[in-house]
Amino acid sequence: MKLILRYLKKYKLLFFFNLLAVFCFALVELGIPTIMANMINVGIANQDIRYIQNQGLLLLGIAVIGGLGTVLLNYTSSRIATRITRDIRSDMFEKSQEFGHSEYNEFGVSSLITRLSGDVYQLQLFVQMLLRMGLHSPFMILFSGYLIYRTNPTLALIISLSVPFILLVVVIVGKLSGPLSRKQQKLMDTLSRITRENITGVRVIRAFRKDKSESERFEKVNKEYETTAKRLYRVMARAEPLFFFILEISVLVILWFASVMVSKGTLEVGSIVAFLEYQFHALFSLLLFSVVFIQYPRAAVSARRIEEVLNKEPMIQNPENGVHDGNGITEVVFENVDFAYPDGEANVLTNINFTAKKGETVAFIGSTGSGKSTLINLIVRFYDVTNGRVLVDGVDVREYDIYSLRNKVGFIPQKALLFSGSISQNIRYGKELATSEEIEESAQLASASDFIHEKPHQYEEWLSEGGSNVSGGQKQRLSIARALVRKPEIYIFDDSFSALDYKTDAMIRKNLKDEVQDSIMFVVAQRISSIVDADQIIVMNEGKIVGKGTHLELMKECPIYVQIAKSQLSEKEMEQYEKL
Repeated sequence: MKLILRYLKKYKLLFFFNLLAVFCFALVELGIPTIMANMINVGIANQDIRYIQNQGLLLLGIAVIGGLGTVLLNYTSSRIATRITRDIRSDMFEKSQEFGHSEYNEFGVSSLITRLSGDVYQLQLFVQMLLRMGLHSPFMILFSGYLIYRTNPTLALIISLSVPFILLVVVIVGKLSGPLSRKQQKLMDTLSRITRENITGVRVIRAFRKDKSESERFEKVNKEYETTAKRLYRVMARAEPLFFFILEISVLVILWFASVMVSKGTLEVGSIVAFLEYQFHALFSLLLFSVVFIQYPRAAVSARRIEEVLNKEPMIQNPENGVHDGNGITEVVFENVDFAYPDGEANVLTNINFTAKKGETVAFIGSTGSGKSTLINLIVRFYDVTNGRVLVDGVDVREYDIYSLRNKVGFIPQKALLFSGSISQNIRYGKELATSEEIEESAQLASASDFIHEKPHQYEEWLSEGGSNVSGGQKQRLSIARALVRKPEIYIFDDSFSALDYKTDAMIRKNLKDEVQDSIMFVVAQRISSIVDADQIIVMNEGKIVGKGTHLELMKECPIYVQIAKSQLSEKEMEQYEKL
């Protein structure tokens, strides 16, 4: 409820009209039986046509007010519910943009998507129900109760005896539905995760002929979800017949006592009609309110899952008065850097020290898992160091405004990611106001212009989601062009040349030589041929620097580098590179 109230405060005027509509609706529902009772007890009993006509006109006026109130109630409740859920979705999305890798790992991408869609929709349904039935029912219960007692206190006592039974059913259903709702939402997360894995990994699944096993895995969770849903809906389905059974029993008892009173002349016929209407509205409103109460556990589960996202404080915090620029000297310095993942114990990186200056190309090489990619992730603050510090232009990266820091960097990940849209839109993702000339220039530098010009619509060629309608090498070249178009101070190539053939790799590196003279270029690589001409090569092994220098220096001084070179190069190539 706190989550709903927090967002409801923004729409005080709409909420006021919602309350007004509820009052009008209650006035009509209870005013009509009162007027009908008067028409029977006074007009019909005394054969007063004039009185009946006046009461009929009053009845018509109240009906008009009720109609307008119903329209207003539907409008305001729908408007508030959709706006609240819109705001929640926007806030959740913005919050997710602040998350680092550790938060995404904690929640899981599939769970975040489910929370952003399914849980928010569940909350929308509850808010709409709350604004209509949840507010309307208490009014009706209170006013109906008062009119019931005023009409006949003895019959009112009979109705009051049925209320505890209804409340008992509500409490039992609420206790049973809560745990089932929580389990249902967790299973939905699992279904979303399995579906996502199967869609994104369809080629691997088919290549290994795992279609059947994946279908069985999905079916197992789907069956469990179905069983849980059935149990939940079975609990809720049994509540309604019980409510109506209690309602009908109370009506029968009231009619029996009322008939005795009429025969004795202590109760008028019109009063019976009004009383039955009041009694119906009171108990039916209690039923509707119970339905809202029964739905509450499901909405509460969704609200808690939403609040977990909204209240999660990212580990990577943007400083309030962050630095927007450094000392004007383009350089990156690692000082005694240690790093361990938030959910890990041992250091992934230990005692990392090096300096990269303007115009230099610094390359990282080493075995898989040696910490190369982790190291460069510290530059853009995807993670924060455990000990030591990383300086960019003389300022600790933790003191930078995070957006200003990342604006200095052109990042090319190992796995190229493109968005649905045109080629020009994807390149312009690196620089929103890039001109057509800048886009073409960056594509030329990334050796992408040739295949772009072969496309029917060239730079306006539409790319599918994830760039699935272009090859891996083409995706990588477009990813490189996206980084080049912004002309940053720092380029980071995270094993970005692995998807390229040797010729294209060499061509791009040649193009980049002049381009990065005023920048620093970091290259994570598996192939020595991609980094042989780097100004500084850093050899990583088990999270430590075991070698640092040029290619020739490392061939003389670093055994691990020599082993890598021998595993990749022929004797002729070894001799050729030794002469460089």
